[in-house]
Amino acid sequence: MAHKKSAGKTKNGRDSNAKYLGIKVTPGAMARVGSVLVRQRGTDVLPGQNVSMGKDHTLFASKDGKVSLTYKRKIHFDNTIMKKKVMNVLPA
Repeated sequence: MAHKKSAGKTKNGRDSNAKYLGIKVTPGAMARVGSVLVRQRGTDVLPGQNVSMGKDHTLFASKDGKVSLTYKRKIHFDNTIMKKKVMNVLPA
């Protein structure tokens, strides 16, 4: 008879690394050229004036200036109107 319980296998012993998504520069703050404004999956926030989008949908500043967040009304695929966030960098 065994005196120790056998170590069984587990099916949920994995975890993924944190991705650190979200807004990196808050509206009202100053941004330099190339600074990351938003890391996101998909286009939760759209690029506006002086903001470019990377291939992984990261928004970054293309000019120095003050960051502002506005909203834009867009017509969705099923003809419903939705509000989208738009990130802008306004030259100071």
